[in-house]
Amino acid sequence: MKQRSTLPARAELAAFLRHRRERLQPAEVGLPVTARRRTPGLRREEVCQLAGVGLAWYTWLEQAREIEVSAPFLDRIARALKLDSTERAHLFTLAHNRPPPIAPGFAFEVTTHLRRMLDGVTGPAYLATASMHVIAWNAALSAVFGDLSPLAPEDRNMLWLVFASPAHRAAIPDWETDARVMLARFRIEFGRHRDDPAFLALIERLQLASAEFRQWWPDHDVSMRGDRAKRFEVHGVGRMELEQSSFMVEESPDMRLVVYTPVDAQSAQKVGLLQRRWNARRARLSSSHP
Repeated sequence: MKQRSTLPARAELAAFLRHRRERLQPAEVGLPVTARRRTPGLRREEVCQLAGVGLAWYTWLEQAREIEVSAPFLDRIARALKLDSTERAHLFTLAHNRPPPIAPGFAFEVTTHLRRMLDGVTGPAYLATASMHVIAWNAALSAVFGDLSPLAPEDRNMLWLVFASPAHRAAIPDWETDARVMLARFRIEFGRHRDDPAFLALIERLQLASAEFRQWWPDHDVSMRGDRAKRFEVHGVGRMELEQSSFMVEESPDMRLVVYTPVDAQSAQKVGLLQRRWNARRARLSSSHP
């Protein structure tokens, strides 16, 4: 930790910490209620006692000094102040200008409104984590790229499918170009989630499954190339061109909505045809299993 010059941006962080400290009463955190207190809520030293952090560093944060503190430091403060997940994310954004790291074992929730939004997208779309693990998808994605339901949960990952699934690899005419771009973007996310077990397990599996991954991963290529059109070769309709766009889910910053939009009328017709076939197949299955 090193001290730097004071910047006005820290005033918001200081005010947030003071407000959350002053709203907590000693009894709420298991501290004894003593005589009349001049300070509303908890004292700074009590927060530091609960968090197990140094009083000087916490005081400097409340004084809006521009100091660098670690993610574990902020997490201890968040627990001591009984911050909920939204408040914790806000604390990290104010202090680090980015969301907090995902805690091991964190379970992403596909809420009802997220499910409705996903189903309302006309083209192929899915929700994924920062490690490209797909947690929900719509019928259009199944119709165009194949249903992910039969796959083992650990295989429902876009990076895994591109590098380790022969069927998905064969559907990408410009496979090496697209695979390298995807890997370079994944590398950036890995830099932000170096201790995330999901990332580490995926990298270990890919090292064993793909010679190209083993060759390219040590290159440390990184890229945040903008969303662009991709070509796919889909059985039954041939080649189509789809534009991939990704959006951060506001209530869960490490969740992404990824949408594929046909670039031209011909591609749109092919997507529509695949969707009609998929819907007809599902209708036949439903009628045969009342």
